[in-house]
Amino acid sequence: MDVARRSGCPINLSVEVFGDKWSLLILRDMIFGGKRHFREMLRSEEAISSNILADRLKMLVEQGMLTKADDPTHKQKAIYSLTEMSISLVPIMAHLGAWGSRWLPVSEELSIRAKLMEEGGPAMWEQFMSELRQEHLGQSPAAEYVGATPIRAKLQAAYEEVVRRKAGGSQAVDVDAAS
Repeated sequence: MDVARRSGCPINLSVEVFGDKWSLLILRDMIFGGKRHFREMLRSEEAISSNILADRLKMLVEQGMLTKADDPTHKQKAIYSLTEMSISLVPIMAHLGAWGSRWLPVSEELSIRAKLMEEGGPAMWEQFMSELRQEHLGQSPAAEYVGATPIRAKLQAAYEEVVRRKAGGSQAVDVDAAS
């Protein structure tokens, strides 16, 4: 893909790839929410429109952030996968979530994952990236993480616990809202 760039500055080039809110939210949903299909991504709380989602997915594929393949379980669906380029954003996403949790008016239930990622630090990020490589790239899990509770499961359980506590312990959890 031959694209005109404003400059060779690494921050500028990074912003050109994922500097709009939708691209980062798509990557967030894939990394933390495990979303892989177009319709799953349409259900995000931020309510992306289908034409913007299609445009951003196409751009992320062209930039090498995602791959797109036919879904072997459904002939009319495509499945999107993270590339190593996207998986390596986990520490950045952790820092971005920590920054937002510190400085912005976040909700407790939607910021619990950011808090846990910040507290877990590089060791947690490495495990999560290993799990994402297994899920999206088909790599074998790193030996030190075999048998460990998956990071996404830990983050989801923490989210569900906050939702339960805030609801008085008796309300069912909306899994789609958790992503």
